[in-house]
Amino acid sequence: MTGCHSNSRRTVMAKEIVRSYQDLKVWQVGLDLSVDCYQLTKAFPREEIYGIVSQIRRASVSIPANVAEGYGRASRGDYIRFLRIAQGSLKELETLLEISKRVGYLDGVVDASSSCQTLGRLMTGLIRSLLGSPYSQLPTADSRP
Repeated sequence: MTGCHSNSRRTVMAKEIVRSYQDLKVWQVGLDLSVDCYQLTKAFPREEIYGIVSQIRRASVSIPANVAEGYGRASRGDYIRFLRIAQGSLKELETLLEISKRVGYLDGVVDASSSCQTLGRLMTGLIRSLLGSPYSQLPTADSRP
């Protein structure tokens, strides 16, 4: 249901119909990332099952869960608050994946890192659209020092 047409120098995307949080691209990518994290952590040492494995899995699950919970809330402000919590969980996950890479548990996290970046952009865009302006000056997780 997405259509594009050129309007001078910018491309305008037709809005997709969202009937459920499951229709949101940010939720879909977050869910895929969570599943990927479960697969990635299967090869970690057993002694990490209650350490970094648990933290990676909890952080990754928290992302789509908070998108869904925020969508189900009664107000736009609550929705944005839950999306910002999801952003925080994303930053936590990125850090945990980097630590895992540096200690040698992961040879490379290219796919997960790319998914994290994509997801971060999607969340920032969704928050800005909910705030009513694509150029909102309110800080997001990616714009804070």
